Amino acid sequence: MRRPHIRTVAVAVAVATAATGLAGTAFAGPSTGVERSAASATNATLVVEAARTAAFAHASATGVSKGDALHAQDVLIDPEGARHVRFVRTHNDLPVLGGDLIVHLDRGLGYTGVTRAADHAVKPATAKAQLTADQAAAKAAKAAKGDAGSAQLVVDARDGASALAYQVTVTDQDNSRTVVVDAVTGKVRSNTPTRDEFLSPKLLDALRERGENLDPATGAGSASGASGLVGSGATGAAAYPSAAKGTGKTLFVGTVGLTTTQTSRGHYQLKDPNRYGTETRDAKGSYTEKFSAGTKLTNTTNVWGNGKTTSRVSAAADAQYGITKTLDFYKSTFKRKGIANNSKPAQAMVHWGKKVANAFWDPTCNCMLYGDGDGDMFKKPLVVLDVTGHELTHGVVEATANLQPTFVDSDGNQYGEPGSLNESLADIFGSNVEFYAKNTKDTPDYLIGEKLGLSQKFLRRLDHPSLDKLEGTIDYWSSDTYYTEVHAGSGVSSHAYYLLAEGSGKKTINGVNYNSPTYHNIAVKGIGRTKATAIYYRALTRYMVSTTDFHQARIATLKAAKDLYGANSTEYKTVDKSWAAVNVTAANTPSAKH
Repeated sequence: MRRPHIRTVAVAVAVATAATGLAGTAFAGPSTGVERSAASATNATLVVEAARTAAFAHASATGVSKGDALHAQDVLIDPEGARHVRFVRTHNDLPVLGGDLIVHLDRGLGYTGVTRAADHAVKPATAKAQLTADQAAAKAAKAAKGDAGSAQLVVDARDGASALAYQVTVTDQDNSRTVVVDAVTGKVRSNTPTRDEFLSPKLLDALRERGENLDPATGAGSASGASGLVGSGATGAAAYPSAAKGTGKTLFVGTVGLTTTQTSRGHYQLKDPNRYGTETRDAKGSYTEKFSAGTKLTNTTNVWGNGKTTSRVSAAADAQYGITKTLDFYKSTFKRKGIANNSKPAQAMVHWGKKVANAFWDPTCNCMLYGDGDGDMFKKPLVVLDVTGHELTHGVVEATANLQPTFVDSDGNQYGEPGSLNESLADIFGSNVEFYAKNTKDTPDYLIGEKLGLSQKFLRRLDHPSLDKLEGTIDYWSSDTYYTEVHAGSGVSSHAYYLLAEGSGKKTINGVNYNSPTYHNIAVKGIGRTKATAIYYRALTRYMVSTTDFHQARIATLKAAKDLYGANSTEYKTVDKSWAAVNVTAANTPSAKH
């Protein structure tokens, strides 16, 4: 589940125009959607300045006004001609929540259009706060029931209007929340957990009501090592540290290869030097959100775990395998270098907290956190491969479109189409990680959470989402989708993606039977998973922003298909048909946003 972390934008993106260039700046190939590093910082800086100038020159379209400053977060330069610059915004030096936009340019750096989150000016009605920072912090602490940090003035441009507000981080023993308090009225505008939980509060309640005890079957650690990662370097190296070929005996995917770090003769650490230093540590039951506080995993055999929960390291082997496979998928498929495309490590801590029946993407530490289960309803660590692929994809979404839910209820359940789209993309790319890994102990499929031990045999599925009765996932869009919990709402775009990739009707893939229905029985012939995935990734990275809903996602994927295959292509026409098959069309686009 995507628990949004509302970023402080003013400082984080200041590197955008530095002489060293943009972290994550990339080129995209015209036919595959892959990315490669920018050739020069100078080139990126020229594109950024051209986009910024164009944004102010076309203010009526971009919504940029006096007092606004644009900070480049990402630059994508397509060989076929297009340039895309993603900006976050400040207004009179205050970070703007929901002020993100993408400026599109042609090869000659001429303005061609904009994709913007806020469809209104971000200037608040008043620039003078009636509350002090201390008063705002106190209100935030009361709302989130924890200890408040310092309150920072921001402009909240979400929900169709702009207001001066304070943003406060509130923490307790095992969680943290981002609270936004209106600086004039004192009203709490939003109160959201900062972490991503795979299992939502609504789902956990449903499991308790059904009396389900999830005890996923674990492997015996006997799968072929060929299903693992290709290690590099050899033991007994002359210089240390060096890469070494290790073996992971996991809970869920058998025996796999892991690239580890040999720190000295006969000593190893569960850290992958070939993948930016990606590492898994043991939280030892603590609730820390500091990766540095985790205990390093070391041994003298370079064999990690025993395939059972009797070894604390077995879960770590699963986590490390899942994370490195996810990194490899993104790099092999899109040339994306790490979760944020900045060549930095992905990190994880297993055995996090006490009796925690969940797994998280945590923006505070930029790492994965895995609980051990509560020992009652959920009896094993949530280190399943597609769970890791799903959660790390939330990190990718955060680094790109940063899709946000529209509102959150008092129990922490999220609602709104952008949040549903976020969950859907996590499921889409999470399933792709399985297909990439080709692990015989975890058959690649379009099912999510099929190894969790649920009575319905999966958590969600992309071909026929409404077969998920636990979350009440929906197959088709309607005007009520806005009020649907995000995991349930994710079915709309997940279904559209499956239809684009595989088509409607009955099909058997890797021994799994699918039968995808459509709205009004529209027949869809799929274009294949490779092309469908390229289209959705390009749409995410170039044409989606924090407020993108399903109708805007349709437009984004059509633009991506046009970029990659042409406006008259079968691929473009199938994208259009796949959305119509889930009742998302140009004709039923809502006349106004909620």
